[in-house]
Amino acid sequence: MSEKYTVARLTKDKDHFEILVKPEKALDYRTGKISKITDVLVTETIFSDANKGTKVSEEQMRKAFETTDPLKIADIILKKGVLQLTTEQRRKMIEDKRKQIIDFIARQAVDPKTNLPHPPMRIENAMEQIRYPIDPHKSVEEQAREIVKLLRPILPLKIEQITLSVRIPAEYSTRAYGAIKGFGAIKQEEWRADGSWHGVIEMPAGAYVPFLNKLGEVTKGSGEAKVIT
Repeated sequence: MSEKYTVARLTKDKDHFEILVKPEKALDYRTGKISKITDVLVTETIFSDANKGTKVSEEQMRKAFETTDPLKIADIILKKGVLQLTTEQRRKMIEDKRKQIIDFIARQAVDPKTNLPHPPMRIENAMEQIRYPIDPHKSVEEQAREIVKLLRPILPLKIEQITLSVRIPAEYSTRAYGAIKGFGAIKQEEWRADGSWHGVIEMPAGAYVPFLNKLGEVTKGSGEAKVIT
């Protein structure tokens, strides 16, 4: 398939429906970056086999999609079907997914001996040893958990959640709250009469040290955090 165009396909009731699309724009359309279907299509033709140029009949389109409008059908194919990626697109998607997986493991997992997270570079080097085939379409969390199991013989890892009791002094409460709430799930919180914030946050054990660093930074060392479970 040419790098200038690629195929998106969908099978319904054993009938195949294919469209020719511009690779980059098709990927942007699927991810919601663009919304105009005509910017994506090479031609407004619905094929049963795009490589052979075989078109589907109006009867087949109406039966499968309840419409013969090629733009509406193309939209369904792009959103629900399989997009054939170019070599460069696949390479980039795999590399992006690899970085996301490394980041996930660094945030979620810790060394059971020290209860501290491993640096991302250490995780990346260990992943090179196991040669895990990254799937660009498979979720980050699912692959990360599979990789952690494979890494354990060469890199001790455990994934667990911890719960912290946190106090932020009044003078930093509003700003600090916005900075730390993304680290985990807030289970309890209370804005007290003096303006201070008290809360209970559940987060991945690997996020504990970065959380403490951020809390210290935004409260100038006056915030408090204590592991309670």
